[in-house]
Amino acid sequence: MVCLRKSSASRRYCLRISSRAPTISIEIVHVDVTSVAAERRISDAKLYATIYLRRFKHYEHMATALPSLNILRAFEATARHLSFTRAAIELNLTQTAISHRIRELEELLAVQLFVRLQSGIALTSGGRSYLEAIRPALSQIAAATYSVSSVRDNVLNVVCLSAFAISRLLPALPHFRALYPDVRLRITPSAVTGRVALNDFDVAINYGLDDWPGLHAQRISIEHIFPVCAPTLIAQEPPMRSPSDITRFPIIRTVSPIITDEWPAWLQHAGVTSTDFTHELYCEGLYFSMAATLAGLGIGLGRTSLVSEDLRVGRLVMPFSSRMPSDSSYFIVSPPDKSALPKVKAFREWLLLYLAEPSSHALP
Repeated sequence: MVCLRKSSASRRYCLRISSRAPTISIEIVHVDVTSVAAERRISDAKLYATIYLRRFKHYEHMATALPSLNILRAFEATARHLSFTRAAIELNLTQTAISHRIRELEELLAVQLFVRLQSGIALTSGGRSYLEAIRPALSQIAAATYSVSSVRDNVLNVVCLSAFAISRLLPALPHFRALYPDVRLRITPSAVTGRVALNDFDVAINYGLDDWPGLHAQRISIEHIFPVCAPTLIAQEPPMRSPSDITRFPIIRTVSPIITDEWPAWLQHAGVTSTDFTHELYCEGLYFSMAATLAGLGIGLGRTSLVSEDLRVGRLVMPFSSRMPSDSSYFIVSPPDKSALPKVKAFREWLLLYLAEPSSHALP
């Protein structure tokens, strides 16, 4: 509201701007209202105040109004597919409904989010920035909602290291599902989630020392570390007669914030003083290291749990018999408030029985 009122003092008028936000006041003093110049000054002040209030109203609205979750989901799906049609199919809406929600969001933000091209649509710079800001929030809302509801609908949230999941867990899950058909599984790679740190899971399979504060933990099996490679790799080179010969071959190294590369420890265990390899291939994560080893790109460092089946069927071989006991192991862990849930107990007991010890005959 913009108003002009006479003050108690004669010949003084006060121009006051008010809104629901803290009041902003402009006071004009010593104004002779009989002069044309004074009236023009008051008129200009009222004009500037009106312009300001229009701008202020927009920012005030922005500060209090938030888009609905349905609008944000429509925007995220459209931005991900860069298609109104595909977003509509995903959300089970009409294309017109998606367009209306995008338009409503653009009006609320006063920012154009998409541009239309001959080949489709594209995000504007503002749209891209907004997507990057809201996507983590939507993921957190979805994860929190799923976590709370999973206790009721018998979904078991399992967070697992990718290499262990692909090599050991997933091939064994048909057996678990046959025993417990009513338990619905949700498998999440631990490398792409912060759930382990937040305890936002029912069961997690981790690798490390026997030190899991705040968690119910049980060791799955004792691990040994040893070099492995594809048979074709050593068939093409002069034979390795001692562990020191390994430095002539390309070596697969693992770079990961979760899994520690144990090559230096094995070399010391085998009595190899030189750590200067002819060639090294660095892989982000143990799963990629194992895949590179299977592809014949170099000699990788295997773990009992991960390579026992590949050794048994001949996909990998051990160039040396030297195996180093590892200080670390795979553990199955659960938050204390979930460890006693029937679905968690069933999975833990099954895993410890079915996966605890890999086939011993696969290892020399």
